[in-house]
Amino acid sequence: MSKVKIKPIGEKILVKFAEEKEQIRGGIIIPDSAKEKPQEAEVIAVGTGKRDDNGKLIAFEVKVGDRVLVSKYGGTEVKLDEQKYTIVREDDILGVIA
Repeated sequence: MSKVKIKPIGEKILVKFAEEKEQIRGGIIIPDSAKEKPQEAEVIAVGTGKRDDNGKLIAFEVKVGDRVLVSKYGGTEVKLDEQKYTIVREDDILGVIA
């Protein structure tokens, strides 16, 4: 995988959603705007970390390369070099896929 030019800050995590295959139901192609957002993503980069009330850095529970489930409405979509990524808060990650 090539190096991504986005480095999240704080408790933010950069993910790339799994490509969804085009849905066809009864011969009708479902437009992108009507499709549900996929929830499975790969962690591409992690931020600098969150700090507790005493200023101590709290370690992330996910790492680069993990496959994770992301909250359906979480994150901000960004596009870089024709690739779509999403920046989410660690709280938007529901779990790691084993």
